[in-house]
Amino acid sequence: MSVTPKTALTIAGSDSGGGAGIQADLRTFFACGVHGMTAITAVTVQNSVGVQGFTEIPPDVVSAQIKAVAGDMGVDAAKTGMLATAEIITAVAKTLDEVHIGRNADVPFVVDPVAASMHGDALLREEALEAIRTELFPRATLVTPNLDEVRLLTGVEVTDRSSQRDAARALLALGPMWVLVKGGHLYDDPECVDLLSDGVQFIELSARRIDTPHTHGGGDTLASSITAFLAKGLGVPDAVDEGKRFIERCVAEAYPLGEGVGPVSPFWRLA
Repeated sequence: MSVTPKTALTIAGSDSGGGAGIQADLRTFFACGVHGMTAITAVTVQNSVGVQGFTEIPPDVVSAQIKAVAGDMGVDAAKTGMLATAEIITAVAKTLDEVHIGRNADVPFVVDPVAASMHGDALLREEALEAIRTELFPRATLVTPNLDEVRLLTGVEVTDRSSQRDAARALLALGPMWVLVKGGHLYDDPECVDLLSDGVQFIELSARRIDTPHTHGGGDTLASSITAFLAKGLGVPDAVDEGKRFIERCVAEAYPLGEGVGPVSPFWRLA
């Protein structure tokens, strides 16, 4: 019989275009060699041009999905993506405690705080942002905001590598064990430098800046690849380093699809 792989759970929204959200997480889990499981929080109507609408899943149904897979198959690592409302966030936080996932348990928990559009506009109401700060961050092993999400969550405007460190400190003050302040939106920097910190270590992870407009699902893919490597037993710095190298190749292999922004691609792992 085949050896059962490690398992990873994504708690996020569905992307009908297949480039981000649950779909991106599952194909990343597969490419990284872990079994993916889901708790869907919302069904979006979207394509390469943008999101036309979404329908939230009732919080009790989100909670039931988490309990169903955790209680039967077990979870080696988990992540969040789009959580839509404060009510869903609160339900997720409570359920994670019940199934022993998070920084105070043995199961790593990655929070990708999907709170801003690719244009920097807020996707969540203030009460949902506050729930992320107070309910999810204190339970997180790692949080992975982009710079627009940093601004919405902490008020820190990152303009250079010095203010990137200020942002890391502000995020750590909200309770996570580690933060990864992604630097992809520092467009004047010739490199994409992400900053990983636990408050003592400040680790800069550099990658070449790839000239492509096709970056849909990049944040989801990075967070889910890190989650996969955590599920396989790596510590946070090593898992983030592996995830950084994975997403760099996925961006390099991104492809056009539709009339708008195409997705990053993990298909190179199948070659």
